[in-house]
Amino acid sequence: MKIGIVIGSIRTGRRGEAVARWVADLTQDRGGVEYEVIDLATFDLPLLTDEVIPAAADRDYSSPQVRAWSKAIDAVDGFVFVSPEYNHGIPGAFKNAFDSIYPEWANKAVTFVAYGAAGGVRVVEHWRGVVANAHLYATRGQVALSNFTDFAEDGSVITSARLEGDLTSCLDQLEALAGAVAVLR
Repeated sequence: MKIGIVIGSIRTGRRGEAVARWVADLTQDRGGVEYEVIDLATFDLPLLTDEVIPAAADRDYSSPQVRAWSKAIDAVDGFVFVSPEYNHGIPGAFKNAFDSIYPEWANKAVTFVAYGAAGGVRVVEHWRGVVANAHLYATRGQVALSNFTDFAEDGSVITSARLEGDLTSCLDQLEALAGAVAVLR
């Protein structure tokens, strides 16, 4: 099983890289599952303007950047969405990336590690409706990181027993769910 840790921000100075590193570090000893970071910023995706909607494109996208994104997403069985909360919602670049492809998401599992002023809980609520439409199965659990209390001055995550426990629970749920829905693909 292979799980992608998707960094959902492309902003300069983003916290997503530190959060993804924290997640990746805590997945090192999880046997039988490979975790890899997928950094949205490295794909330089264009805005979705194609005439053919992604659900009908059959993975034949006109943009080479979207084709590369498609291959990265297609190659994994589940996801940890590392998502900031922007204005109580999903970052535009992450939503555009999600919408730029379609069949690659189907019948996979996702969990959420979010951050923001209120721990990113509102962005996760937005994501739950979006991913369900693409036939992604979301874990019940989520990790909520507060911009005010869960980051050090250098931007790294200030880990705690609570945060590690939340993440462990989410990863347990994610791996079980990803294994269960694999038969649907």
